[in-house]
Amino acid sequence: MSADAALREAWGRIPSPGTADTAFERFTGKRMERILATVVAIGSAILGAQALISAIGGMTDRTSGVQILLLVVVYVPLVGMLIACAIGRGVRVTGGAFAIVYVVALATWPFVLESDGAKENQPWIFFLVNVGVVAALLAFPIWAQLVWALGVPLVYGYVRLVEGEFTATFWTTTAFDVSFTIILGLVIIALGWMFRSVAAGVDDARGKAVASYASAAAAAAAEEERVAMAALMHDSVLAALLAAERADSDRARDLAVAMAREALTRLANTEAAVAQEGSDDPVGTALIVAELRRALSELGADAIVEERGSAGLIPGKAARAIVLAARQAIGNAIAHAQGRGLHIVAEGNGDEGVTVTVIDTGPGFDMATIGEDRLGIRASILARMAAVAGHATIDSDSTGTRVVLGWERT
Repeated sequence: MSADAALREAWGRIPSPGTADTAFERFTGKRMERILATVVAIGSAILGAQALISAIGGMTDRTSGVQILLLVVVYVPLVGMLIACAIGRGVRVTGGAFAIVYVVALATWPFVLESDGAKENQPWIFFLVNVGVVAALLAFPIWAQLVWALGVPLVYGYVRLVEGEFTATFWTTTAFDVSFTIILGLVIIALGWMFRSVAAGVDDARGKAVASYASAAAAAAAEEERVAMAALMHDSVLAALLAAERADSDRARDLAVAMAREALTRLANTEAAVAQEGSDDPVGTALIVAELRRALSELGADAIVEERGSAGLIPGKAARAIVLAARQAIGNAIAHAQGRGLHIVAEGNGDEGVTVTVIDTGPGFDMATIGEDRLGIRASILARMAAVAGHATIDSDSTGTRVVLGWERT
């Protein structure tokens, strides 16, 4: 793959600054997940440090290599989870890994424990019971979180009874510890569910508000365009058609052509405050490129404007039409394709003409589905280029849209 191809492929994956992603970003939900991960990291680090101190302090000459291996097996995923929570990446994977590894390690504890009877002090692994529950909070769906909140304390209770050889003293203390751990785990799960539900509600409400505003703005714009087009059709286009029908001399035909050009220009400039063709003084390709870059800046987009071919001069009206039509194509790419892969190429052919191509890698569209009263393409691009004897082609599919605008001297 060439450098230019690699650059274009990378550019196509980056949305233009200031534009939203296709799916409405769940900002509050992401922020809440970040907060939960941070709180879990702090609490887990404290409990993990306590357990590590207890494990190191309880080591003796009789400590087996299996017990040391178990310590490593538990703490490697725990440290991985803490790092993931700190950097905000891979939290679900590392949290799920620790939750599963910890339950397995806890269940195997009686098989690696070397004891001549009941122990008065809890081993280090029991300090991490609630850490296993909060790891499930980060990684699993709500039903699995409840399973962990209930199951891990019960596994802990069973292991503790096995360690104490099921003596009466251990039944009482273990029942208290298990019930307390279950209640604490359920409270943690409930708080996590509540915070996530509130964040999801905020995101949904904001998404509905934005969608409602966008729908109202689109409806208002469509109505404004419909009224503008109706007035224009009555005042200019209809008059040009009548003049063309009644033309019976060269002068009348020339007048009808001029009226048609003016009507097409006004149709293309319907969205502008002042509809005018502008000066017909010759304009160079460099000025067209500069205007395109200025249009990108005004629209808040960041894209490449590439200049190719040989510089030359073309009529000012044609240059103005190309710039305005390209501006409309750029606006469409930003509005409907989120500016993905936006790339503009201006290719000059000396004094013979110029071609401007606007490319994006958005989802594309179907021209047949665009309403007849929509001016964004039919008027602002196609009619505008026709008014200066130029040409415009639009190719769009699921891989993107390519708008080619050109003017050639005849």
